[in-house]
Amino acid sequence: MSISKGTISIRLVNEALHEWQTAGHPVTALLERAGIASELLDKPFSRVTAKQYAQLWLALAQEMDDEFFGMNPRRMKVGSFAFLARTAVKEPTLEGALREIVRFLRLVMDDFKVETQISGGMLELSVATAGEPPRRAFTYFTLWMIVHGLMCWLVGRRIAIIAIDLQCAKPDYIEDYRVMFSDNLRFNQPRSRLLLNTDCLDFAIRRTPEELSEFLHTSPQGILVRYRDSQSYAARIKAYLRGQKPDRWPDIEAVAAHFFISPATLRRKLAHEGQSFQSLKDHVRRDLAISRLNKGEQNYAELAYALGYADSSAFYKAFKKWTGTTPGQYCAMVFGSGEHS
Repeated sequence: MSISKGTISIRLVNEALHEWQTAGHPVTALLERAGIASELLDKPFSRVTAKQYAQLWLALAQEMDDEFFGMNPRRMKVGSFAFLARTAVKEPTLEGALREIVRFLRLVMDDFKVETQISGGMLELSVATAGEPPRRAFTYFTLWMIVHGLMCWLVGRRIAIIAIDLQCAKPDYIEDYRVMFSDNLRFNQPRSRLLLNTDCLDFAIRRTPEELSEFLHTSPQGILVRYRDSQSYAARIKAYLRGQKPDRWPDIEAVAAHFFISPATLRRKLAHEGQSFQSLKDHVRRDLAISRLNKGEQNYAELAYALGYADSSAFYKAFKKWTGTTPGQYCAMVFGSGEHS
């Protein structure tokens, strides 16, 4: 089933309501405030608009006085996210902003220990949870949505996620998570972590106090869809490229013709989304490469050829640009073993 523009699966609505319902509270009034029909909760393939989901998010946070929906023993009281954003926006670069984000989370999250680590050129944001078993996938993804969504907004661009590992089992539904975060999601892993290229730490904070006020006024809808639009031209082109072999990818003129627009219009639309045709090809190649490596691929020459590169050295250079590491270093970090040869 395709994900329509600006919509959220009803399954994530049920996930958001889980702690509230477990405590024995009725959900009808909350759903009414969000404009969501209660009968949709029992229809797993139904979807709500991002605006409705955002309204539910706000209504639930107000009722619980907890912007983390009861998933941590200490409440993240209403206004916490606004305080965090006002603190982070004062930093000159994302490195400083991320430092403030992590410091804030350590103060308010009793059961979640968030840490950062740099290995080679890769930035790891990890979260360790107290007690067993691991938390629901929704819990981790909500935390990453807050952190990654704020980071993207601060620098005014989508920050590419290399991969996400989670300790918990794979939930029945993950398609929205793929759109929101990355195709490279792995479950039942030793640690829960989000991987980024360290280059992002040098990104300048570009937001003004006026933009901050508007952002807080429209949150959380902005972080739900602005950098995660499944129907943007960038997303549609990436889906189109995934359906073809990389060594046979069309040029931008052919892609523009496929979408019935001119190449100049396509370039302009991509620029508005903060993308370029070349960057999209790089993103798809990166995702394909990481997917193969996650499945145990060790023949890098064969992988380079499959991705459309003339030789392994070109692939190595591109992979290091994408992730900050070589394929072998990436595998060593992911699998916790010595570097693959």
